[in-house]
Amino acid sequence: MARIAGVNIPTNKRVLIALQYIHGIGQKSAREIITKVGIEDARRVNQLTDAEVLAIRETIDRDYTVEGDLRRENSMNIKRLMDLACYRGLRHRKGLPVRGQRTHTNARTRKGPAKPIAGKKK
Repeated sequence: MARIAGVNIPTNKRVLIALQYIHGIGQKSAREIITKVGIEDARRVNQLTDAEVLAIRETIDRDYTVEGDLRRENSMNIKRLMDLACYRGLRHRKGLPVRGQRTHTNARTRKGPAKPIAGKKK
């Protein structure tokens, strides 16, 4: 099992798919990485040599923000908005949708399960 950026990537999958198990690498980034390293699309992770795994690891470390660093950066951005007390920060703080969605009937994912209101029946 190859370990790249602190993640054990699955060995029996194609390299393009396996790289997407790393937080911060999607399909486009994975394709860029394998073209930079020079690996063809059909190769599987268990067919890679140690040198190729090392080249992939170095490319990711050099060119991409992944895993813990990316999570930390995102949480710091949200924390900055909350500290500024701007509109988006207040929405984050209250646990409501941030990007202008309606909340009267929807937004159950952000608001959590519906709470019954006492005395609401007729």
